[in-house]
Amino acid sequence: MLIQRILTAIALIPLVIIALFFAPLSIFSYLIIVVCALAAWEWGSFLGLEKKAQKAIFMVLSIVFLGLLYLIESSIKSNLFALIICLSIIWWLVALFLVISYPNSAKYWAKSPSIKLLFAFFTIVPFFIGMLELRSINYSVDSYTGAVWLLYVFVLVWSTDTGAYFTGRAIGKRKLAAKVSPGKTVEGFIGGVCLAILVCMTVYLTGYFNVSFIKFSCSSLLAILVSVLGDLTESMFKREAGIKDSGNLIPGHGGILDRIDSLTAAVPIFTVLSLHLF
Repeated sequence: MLIQRILTAIALIPLVIIALFFAPLSIFSYLIIVVCALAAWEWGSFLGLEKKAQKAIFMVLSIVFLGLLYLIESSIKSNLFALIICLSIIWWLVALFLVISYPNSAKYWAKSPSIKLLFAFFTIVPFFIGMLELRSINYSVDSYTGAVWLLYVFVLVWSTDTGAYFTGRAIGKRKLAAKVSPGKTVEGFIGGVCLAILVCMTVYLTGYFNVSFIKFSCSSLLAILVSVLGDLTESMFKREAGIKDSGNLIPGHGGILDRIDSLTAAVPIFTVLSLHLF
């Protein structure tokens, strides 16, 4: 399984780099809509949509909604994007409570499609907005600036996942959230966070990001921490739905949500702190 995951990652990373650095902003935006639409298809399982036709309708509706969100008039879009992505902070605080108190918390949402639909909205839509806002940074002057910012967030999340995986395998003993994801350990969590912080400090010392140390480090640290929460939250939804993986689209990795669960939390939170609150 590890070999398959590594081989798949080796194949996917160049595609991510190409999309980030070489796709025009409009094409990149449509690619993210496709990714979010596939995530919406998989979210159908969490919503209790058992038939493929039901999932397809939900996916199409998601494409239409995200497309309209992307194409609305610029001044309205700017304010709406800022509102939605700032509200995502509240969602991830709620998610933290749900994960910590699971399975008791499930009684408040497990039987409610409307609440789970709200969860889907605040998982997928702020991620979509964050991806677009980060990619758009300084785009008219240097089209690569936003790509570097996004790649940095990706590397933070990948470092957290990698550090957690290998530290957990080597010395992991104490369960981080046994009722949600038994495989994750406190030692793995610490190892992942430490590796990501090392990446953060190294990147800052390069001098590429012309922002204050406080802004950069706080945005990065909270993105690192919430990326773990994103992973745990999806694990909670999968456990409640009685499924192991959100899908089987990516060999060795499961579905789209299994690959972007950490990013759905890290990207909007990093965006909020970097572009809106500081």
